[in-house]
Amino acid sequence: MARLGQLTFAISSTGRRSPLARSLTQSSALSRAPARTKPSLLSFQQTRHGFFASGDNKPKPKTRVPRSLSAVLLGSLLVFSLNPTADVVQTFDSTDKTAKTDRSSDTDLFAQELESHGKIDDNSTWSKLVDGFEGFSAMTSAEAGKLSNKLVDLVLPEWSKLIPGYIRKLQRELNMAPGSLAAEIWEEARDPAINPEIQYSAKVRVSEDLCDEEKTFLARRKKITAVALAHYLGIKEEDVNPEDVPTIAICGSGGGLRALVAGTGSYMAAAEDGLFDCITYTSGVSGSCWLQSLYFSSLSGNDFQRLVNHLKARLGIHIAYPPTAFSALLSAPTNKLLLTAVVEKLKGDPEADFGLVDAYGLLLAARLFIPKGELGINAQDFKLSHQQEYIRYGQNPMPIYTAVRHEIPELDEAGNEQSHASEAAKAEAKKEAWFQWFEMTPFELFCEEFAAGIPTWAMGRSFQDGVNLPTTEGFYLPEIRLPVLLGIWGSAFCATLSHYYREIRPLIQSLGGFQAVDNLIWGHNENLSKVHPIDPATIPNFIHGMNGKLPPTVPRLAYDSDYIQLMDSGMSNNLPIYPLLRPGRNVDIIVAFDASADIKTDNWLSVVEGYARQRGIKGWPIGAGWPKASASASTTARELKEAEEATEAEADNKLAQAKADQATRHANDPKVKPEGDSDQSLMSQQEKYDQTAHELGYCTVWVGTTQERRTDDPPPPPVDDTSSWKLMEPDAGIAVVYMPFLANEKVSSSVDPASSDYMSTWNFVYTPEQVDQVVALARANYDEGKEKIRATVRAVYERKKNSRLEREKRMAEERQRRKVRLGIDGKLGEGDHFS
Repeated sequence: MARLGQLTFAISSTGRRSPLARSLTQSSALSRAPARTKPSLLSFQQTRHGFFASGDNKPKPKTRVPRSLSAVLLGSLLVFSLNPTADVVQTFDSTDKTAKTDRSSDTDLFAQELESHGKIDDNSTWSKLVDGFEGFSAMTSAEAGKLSNKLVDLVLPEWSKLIPGYIRKLQRELNMAPGSLAAEIWEEARDPAINPEIQYSAKVRVSEDLCDEEKTFLARRKKITAVALAHYLGIKEEDVNPEDVPTIAICGSGGGLRALVAGTGSYMAAAEDGLFDCITYTSGVSGSCWLQSLYFSSLSGNDFQRLVNHLKARLGIHIAYPPTAFSALLSAPTNKLLLTAVVEKLKGDPEADFGLVDAYGLLLAARLFIPKGELGINAQDFKLSHQQEYIRYGQNPMPIYTAVRHEIPELDEAGNEQSHASEAAKAEAKKEAWFQWFEMTPFELFCEEFAAGIPTWAMGRSFQDGVNLPTTEGFYLPEIRLPVLLGIWGSAFCATLSHYYREIRPLIQSLGGFQAVDNLIWGHNENLSKVHPIDPATIPNFIHGMNGKLPPTVPRLAYDSDYIQLMDSGMSNNLPIYPLLRPGRNVDIIVAFDASADIKTDNWLSVVEGYARQRGIKGWPIGAGWPKASASASTTARELKEAEEATEAEADNKLAQAKADQATRHANDPKVKPEGDSDQSLMSQQEKYDQTAHELGYCTVWVGTTQERRTDDPPPPPVDDTSSWKLMEPDAGIAVVYMPFLANEKVSSSVDPASSDYMSTWNFVYTPEQVDQVVALARANYDEGKEKIRATVRAVYERKKNSRLEREKRMAEERQRRKVRLGIDGKLGEGDHFS
């Protein structure tokens, strides 16, 4: 840690903050965040398996140091490393000079060789990154060594002594001298035999339609799902018309490794039941994106049991456990594939940034995309476009990966002295900040709000006015690698201050005397929602300079930025339903597996309702999601608030009187039985909805309608056995099957998503036993609702079949009427050459 402090100062004292130093600064900021939101990768606790999150069962070390003392010492060292005092700066300056003088001649010759080859570009992010490693390798003085050894003996694990050596080796691998790994990677980046996409230029496709590759996929997939549907519903294959086959999509929520492991169990159960073969699309957020990327790889071979075995073999060690992480980054054959993402991004684009999200993605790839034994690593798994091989002929559903860009309008820019907008309009616009959704498929990176996209193999290239630009060396960059995308998809720690405070707000509210503090902070929530303490990752902006060529809703700032910041789409909605509602996909049934942390309070399904209205999407089931307070309860609360009494006693009297009046009305209501059970046949739609205002079960189904609804109409209740006929109505809309990840008495009581510590979003270690437990719970929950899912699929299939038959009947009748009008009905075509 002493070396870390000296190193960070050595980097920052040059007047340039390397990306590594910036990442450390961000880590410091994150470590000061509330405990509940702090990622485990920044709060290590050592065990024989690696690092476990706080609260896991950990073996007791032989020598125990008070946790508070360890935290204070480590925190102090980190703060000092980022903000050294003036008195100590001079000491470290002299120490640094002595260390540099004492370095071996090999290191001096190495630096001279770098300069002689002209490989260092002082203005590039790449050179700053290498400079940062140079600072690490310089800290080898005797004074630092003594301090380091004392700290290691006191609070730090033994492996911390090896970090300087790891850093020096990583530095040697990343310099661009001949024979280095980085030089080899950069040479292969320009080889079309290894990266065929560099031969082709790419343009921005401006259209709201699906790309041609996806349309071809849909035609092929329909033939596969027709056969699968026949087996799933137990009907003859020849009786299934492809037009009648419903388009079914599965979406998985965010939630880190919990979503990855639970989603694997849910998808496995769906595959065993025959449902997965009927699926056309899968979509993911965060951990579900990791699940999709693993399923469409050689690691699983499209086999969920193989995927479970892989997770059991790889999740027992923390992603940031230094010995194993450095081993993957420094040892063949894994080092080359992992570091390629960094070399191509930073060397190919001197202005590109390397931040905490990029480092996080590298660690995720090193843990998730390296098989047990490491020898079976496959380069094909590290490009998203290569997943076309798994869906090219419609043999698998098409995966949709999601990320969001946070658009924060700013009207009062410097130099903009005149504005045609009124002050009220400015104030309103400043309050508006929204998330733009980006979808990534094996075919295309697309933003529906931009109505524009680029081929997936062109991600990572710079664009100008709709055309990609070559590098300074005159060739096109290879496709951005999967480690970068893994970090983007799961970068929940890039949340706004509003998200962070929302995590700890219940605790603040529960503390007496802190209500004023909560009111003060929450009163500025609009401002908090526009601040990201940790910068999201960036990719080149493919709509740069396309002013006037895209829909007028595209913000002007989006055209001017060289890069776009993308982050975990769970910041907007933890269920990736929006891409499934895109025109042209025509999804009939959405099966949503929700493994979110707070499924009830966040109520992600209900958020979709606003999106559907904004986009003019017909058929979304209004009222889908965890039941809200009934209209009658809301009315009572409003009336009580309006008639608020001056004293608490008078308010209590009002409430008691309201309850008594309600009881009297129910006693005189013939639709309410004496024992309190309602007669379903006599209940109104509002009352049925009110009756569902309790806990949802393992499987709940809603169905929308394509008819226009009045805004004051009560939302329809979920579909049950008595109302399944609604699924077959001609005007029925989208059917949503919601399956939350809940505890199940049929599985061990020790497995509870709400209380099991290891199921925290920020836990990055799962033992094989814990993987089995989570998978078993997900499968048990699926079994609870599989017959309801089958009945839903059958009903939608029958509805589409009846609709087709009715349509064909009308067409036949129209042809018959036309013949009668022409007077040719019953005749054999007189006058033609067959007469």
